[in-house]
Parts: sequence; C-alpha cells; structure tokens
Amino acid sequence: MMMVDITIIGAGITGSLIAYDLSRFDLKVLVLEKENDVAEGATGANSAMVHSGHDPKPGTLKCRYNLLGNRMYPDLCRQLKVPYVPIGAYVAATSAEEEVKIAELVRQCEERKVPFEVLDGDEARKIEPNLSDNVTKVLSLPTTGIISPYETTIAAMEEAILNGVELKLGYEVKNIRQDDEGFIINGEISTKVLVNCAGAHCDEITSMLRESPYKVETRKGEYFVLDHLDGSYVNHVIYPVPSVKGKGVLAIPTVHGNVMLGPNSDYCEDKEDDATGSGLDLIRREILKTVKNVPFHKLIHTFAGLRPHIDLNDFYIQEDDQIENFIHVAGIESPGLSAAPAIAKDVVENMIMPKFPECRVKDEYIHRNPFIRMDEMSFEEKQELIGKDPTFGKIVCRCEEISEGQIRDVIRRKCGATTIKGVKMRCRPGMGRCQGGFCEPEVVKILAEELGKTASEITLDRNGSKVCVSAAKEDL
Repeated sequence: MMMVDITIIGAGITGSLIAYDLSRFDLKVLVLEKENDVAEGATGANSAMVHSGHDPKPGTLKCRYNLLGNRMYPDLCRQLKVPYVPIGAYVAATSAEEEVKIAELVRQCEERKVPFEVLDGDEARKIEPNLSDNVTKVLSLPTTGIISPYETTIAAMEEAILNGVELKLGYEVKNIRQDDEGFIINGEISTKVLVNCAGAHCDEITSMLRESPYKVETRKGEYFVLDHLDGSYVNHVIYPVPSVKGKGVLAIPTVHGNVMLGPNSDYCEDKEDDATGSGLDLIRREILKTVKNVPFHKLIHTFAGLRPHIDLNDFYIQEDDQIENFIHVAGIESPGLSAAPAIAKDVVENMIMPKFPECRVKDEYIHRNPFIRMDEMSFEEKQELIGKDPTFGKIVCRCEEISEGQIRDVIRRKCGATTIKGVKMRCRPGMGRCQGGFCEPEVVKILAEELGKTASEITLDRNGSKVCVSAAKEDL
C-alpha cells in the first residue's frame, strides 16, 4: 500500500498549481492523472488568456478568484520562467444596446478597481486598424494578459516533482473508499486528504464517495489558428460585448506570435469529444462583427477544447460538507485559467495546510531551469550552446526553427514529453505552417531513441493514436 498525505486527482493547471504550492512543504504529495501527460483537458485547449476580471457576475467565486488570479500571474510566470504578456484587451460595442452593456462593465470595473479606458470607435481604430467599421465604442482593459497554459502547467508540475511531489500519469481512478486513515484509491493508495481536480469528471469522482452535489456537463469551444503574419493583425485581445452565452468569439494574439479566432460554445454530451466541426462556421461569421480583413487564407490549424460546466453556474471550491478531508475543486470553466493561481493558493492555505499544523516549509527548494528558447538567444549565445552540444545546431522543425537539442531536452526533463503532442506542447515542433509535415518523422525517431522504444510504439497524443505509417517504418 502506497501511503501519502495528500492526493490530487487531475493534472490540469489548477491541480498542478496546487501541487506546486504544496511542494514547498514537508509533505508526501501525489498527483494522479488518467491521461499520458499533464494539461491534456481544458487546460490544453482554451483561449490562453488572463482575463482582467471585468465580466464575472458579482458575488461569485468566479469573480473573486479571477480578480486575485489576474494580479498573481506576472509573478507566477516569472517564478516558473514561462511567458506572460500584459497585452490588454478591447471589448467592442457595435450598437446602442451594446454601448449600454459597456456602461455596465465600466461600473463593474470601477467597483472592482480594474483599470480601464473608454474609447470611441475612431479612436480605437487608430490603434487597432483591423477593428470593424461597425465598432462604435471600446472598453480598453490594460491588465488582460496572455500566457501559454500548457507550458505554465508543465513548468509548475516539473518544479513540483523536483521538490518531491510524485506524479502518476496514465492512472485512472476507478474506485475510492473511506477508512480510518482517510481514503483508499484503487485498493492501493492510502491518503489522508483527497483533492478532486478532475475537470469534466469531477462529479464521477465524487460519486465514488457520495451523491454528487453538482452535475458536470461539457461545452465545446472550437478555434482557428492563424500562421505568423507579416506584422500584427491585432495588438490586443478583441472581445465582443459579452452575452448570456459567454464572452463570445474573440481574436486573441498568442505569446508565440500566432492569432487564435474563437471560441464557440456548444453543449457536448461526450466528455472526451474534442473534434472540431460545424462550430467553425459560426466562428467565421461571428468574428467579423468585431474585426475586418481577417486573413482566413493564413489559417493553419483548428482545435477544440471541452469546458466543465456545472449546474450551479459557478466554481464549486470547498471541503465536502459530509466527508471530512475531501476537497472539491470543480466547475473550473472560464475564467478558470485566470483564476487558477488564486484557487490553488486558497485551497492550500485555507483548506489543506490547517490539517497539518505541525508541518514546516522545506529548508531547501529547487527551481526549474527554463525551456531552452533559441529564438530568444543572441548569435553568440547560440554558438556557445552549439559548441557544448552540436545537436542544438541541427534544425528539426523549419517552421518554428526548433533544434534537435531542444527536443531532446524536453523529453529528458522531469515531467518530460513521451508523445509527439507532448514534444509539441513543450517546444513547438509541428506548431508551424506545415503542422509537422516535415518534422514529425524526425520527432518520432528522437522520441523512440530517448525512450528506448521503436518508432511504431510512439503515439501522437493522449488517445494513444499511432503515428503515420511513413513515420513509423523504421523501428529504431
């Protein structure tokens, strides 16, 4: 029987940040993730932005944690050595009715001390030339930021592991029962405290112990990704005025120089169905309400993500009212990414650590080394790196200019890549214009060599899909 103090079910950004915060304490912490990598659910497929906190309904946990999380991200990303860009956002009104909504948002900004500015359409178009001619008024929100959600999650988990947290990937929780010490998971793990961060499956985990006080349904959001452009298409995140359906279809610059368009929001019965479909047609139509001259000919990728929506219409974050030491972190949909650091801090400080009053902060703490970003290095720095390891001089991904050395580095790390998608999420080969058409076979060979497998054993993604035949012909 494996004995631990705290078990976290789910390695999305919230579960990973809870593990990261706990790794500073002298505790045995275990994270269980049913997929073969972290950040595989909603964390890996969303709008990748840190909302200012202007929109959530007053008095909700969404509002509270969004405001706190927004303020925490700059320092968090600096500590984890991952990108954060305070790019700002425009909420664009196109009618008198929407201008009334802008006025309501302004009042909320004033009450919440969210920095803002109101511009008329012509003033805004001087700054954002591709703003639609129909835009009459804009609410500017300078504290809106953009991040890489999967890089942030991977970095948090890597540092947690460096400091003693254990991660079990590909581990599905099938049953949980209570005993005198706490909880027994799958008959083989004993834990005092159980934290449910299972995303779309939170209600299923809860149902293993009691009737769930909430029901999770999934809503699918689909996106287009534009190639790197000659110059900026938009310099801010461009929102429509929000409606009862959510924040609407956005134009979102990314930290890596692409632009995303989306998402839609459709109920999805299958909690594993992340395929794209008819929602992309809606995005094509809706995006034209706020921006013009959309370079649709530069589209290189589409993707979809599922958001765990619960019937309480808010986050559900609390210790269970019937089962001691069972903590719910459920319903983490938008603005969940923005709220994640604040949720983690609150759960650790106010729900977990009071259960371990004798526990101390560790005397030593290990900080991770950042991912090697050759595009940010000077010529001299690149030459020095290549002199030490010539694999950094061999370009594998031409589109994103990613070297063999970078790929090997992200495989060898704690919480390292084991699939093609895992490599892609960490250092971007396959993210460019050809979408892996040239580099994928080479990535397969490197993965096989590093993991001691044959090329035909290497998988594409979390579903265990096999690589294309041409990439797997040579068994290394």
